Amino acid sequence: MSSRRKFLRHLGTAGILPFVPAVLNIESSPAILSRILDYDREGGKAGANDEDFWRLVQEAYTVSPNVINLNNGGVSPQSSRVQQAQDLYNRESNEGPAYYMWRIVDKGRLTVKRKLAEMAGASPEEIAIQRNTTEALENLIFGFDLQAGDEILTSSQDYPSMQNALNQRARREGIQIKRVHVPVPLDDEEELVRRFEKSISAKTRLILLCHMINLTGQILPVKAVCKLGRQHGIPVIVDGAHTFAHFPFTMDELECDYFGTSLHKWLCAPFGTGMLYIRKEKIKNVWPLLAAPDGEEEKIEKFEHLGTRSFPAEMAIGHAIEFHRGIGGARKAARLRYLSDYWVSRVKDMKGIRFNTSFREGAYGAIVNFSIDGMSAADIQKELFRDYRIYTVAINHEEVKGVRVSPHVYTTLNDLDTLVSAIRKMLTR
Repeated sequence: MSSRRKFLRHLGTAGILPFVPAVLNIESSPAILSRILDYDREGGKAGANDEDFWRLVQEAYTVSPNVINLNNGGVSPQSSRVQQAQDLYNRESNEGPAYYMWRIVDKGRLTVKRKLAEMAGASPEEIAIQRNTTEALENLIFGFDLQAGDEILTSSQDYPSMQNALNQRARREGIQIKRVHVPVPLDDEEELVRRFEKSISAKTRLILLCHMINLTGQILPVKAVCKLGRQHGIPVIVDGAHTFAHFPFTMDELECDYFGTSLHKWLCAPFGTGMLYIRKEKIKNVWPLLAAPDGEEEKIEKFEHLGTRSFPAEMAIGHAIEFHRGIGGARKAARLRYLSDYWVSRVKDMKGIRFNTSFREGAYGAIVNFSIDGMSAADIQKELFRDYRIYTVAINHEEVKGVRVSPHVYTTLNDLDTLVSAIRKMLTR
């Protein structure tokens, strides 16, 4: 790894925690990360199925051994390093909150934004730190000037909070919402693009699209829809809640101008952290959800006037990014797909199981949705937890009914073997 020395320097207290008293240092986590970085074998890096390597990654987490958490699509745990860093920032802030929070800790925001921008292939001037995807996207959904009769085009499977925001604009302002049906599973992404194109009218003013559907883990053809929007002069908002740090991409690769995500999912940053991206020349087109001072109309900072919030959580984002870099984005993505393939391949040919996720190349990652004939999603979820202490989520959407399984890098193959055994038992009863 060409940046190994630079990365290791950042592991020290002086590199990442310049304002934290030396007595409050981090001891165990840097050792784990150093071992992760040093593990790459001669002739190449450890792969997605190198269990010795991934055991080191698993040691960096503090998850309970008594529950198998396969609902990382909701929220993911932080590595011990991120937890410790947030705790240190919090302790320092409590020594003198008004001074340390506003004059010291908050000054690190630019460094965090630089790291996020590097991951996103963007400029720090295009990145705003938010508390979650909902906040980021509602800045966009409510930020465009629209009039009664204007249309917003979205999918039938977007996240409930986004649907609620759209519905509120419709009730309050007379905006019309049009929803494109997404096939389950989505085996032909070109067909979905055609459906979006067919649904565009002379009144379409905005498009909202998931990058990965939270219900099924299906990756949608965002680049094609962004191109479509640009051809028609229609802004396209990308809901990237489940893709940032799940697999590598840049905003330019997506041809994306507006993007929101949560950092407490696949990046494993502190709970209640998110990111908003707006291409620099487009910032002036969007009103902030919370009012900003005059003079910031073209600045991304206008979206960061949130009042008092958790500065320690924001600063610990940087530690999550360093941990992510230590693993490697491409290797992490390969591991997440490997985990899905591992358990799916062991049950997919059994009679009575159905998958609501397409396994086309590039169409899925760690999130997979399945159902069992003769059982409701709620009953499957209940039995998995009651008998095996496997925590999943039941999906009961009008278009998707099944159980969502979402492992993460700390998930062991033994955990997935337990899942496979449970599913096999249900199928052979």
